[in-house]
Amino acid sequence: MENWDDIRVFLAVARAESLSAAAPGLRMDPATLGRRIARLEERLGAALFVKSPQGYALTGRGERLQVHAARAEAALALAGEAGPQERGLAGQIRIGAPDAAANFILPQVCAAIQGQNPDLEVQILALPRVVNLSKREADMAITVSPPETGRLTVQKITDYRLSLAQRRDAPAPQSLAALGDRPLVGYIPDMIFDRELDYLGDLGARGVPLASNSVSVQLQMLRHAGIGIVHDFALPFAPELVRVLTRELSLTRAFWLVRHAADRRSARLSRFAAALMAAMRAEVARLEAECLTVGSAERDG
Repeated sequence: MENWDDIRVFLAVARAESLSAAAPGLRMDPATLGRRIARLEERLGAALFVKSPQGYALTGRGERLQVHAARAEAALALAGEAGPQERGLAGQIRIGAPDAAANFILPQVCAAIQGQNPDLEVQILALPRVVNLSKREADMAITVSPPETGRLTVQKITDYRLSLAQRRDAPAPQSLAALGDRPLVGYIPDMIFDRELDYLGDLGARGVPLASNSVSVQLQMLRHAGIGIVHDFALPFAPELVRVLTRELSLTRAFWLVRHAADRRSARLSRFAAALMAAMRAEVARLEAECLTVGSAERDG
């Protein structure tokens, strides 16, 4: 693999999808980032991004590099840059998380971290609401929007994508306007606990005939009937489903890691948080890449 600093720059631009957005976190100016990316592409002999006034979008080669680079990042974080004398993580750590992350991302991520730290006990608290850190319901929480109040530290983990999906054997809709005759699968409107989960406006829909407060239940509903917005990283777990109308509708949301401000002094929790974020980035990238591979059967009407 290339020099790690170059890969770090590549990952930041890939996640931010623009030089100006990636620059503050890397403490570099956009022009310098552009030159770094150009040199990396020259050494690899391939374009990693499609550049446009709208930003930097990954090419196929770039998507493949992102998957491998995110895995390397996760491995480094898991090692914690610890010296040979430093012991592994131990004790109990509880993570609060929304349904999608708790079901499709965290099980394999936490298993990998725990496998490297046999004395560590990881608990995943999956709730259809925001976890209350002030009441110590969990040591840290994953959210879909950054909290605006409280003595907390907030770090962005990664962006993720959502698409319309339905059964592969169902006729593909011709447009968003044609969704009216399909039962829509989604959240129970009055139980949406975060504005980022309210997708009805994006669909122009007025109601949800098949609804649940659980993403996992929604996925099971879609296996039987209807059409709905699904996390791209969840689709590899439901091979019966296929994305549709991707040119008309593709949503981007983000996961955030929220911790008690006082816990910044805990080396143990900080090491775990770094490993968790890096591993989540790698897993989201891997599953979304798998979704794109399977997406040869996608239909756009």
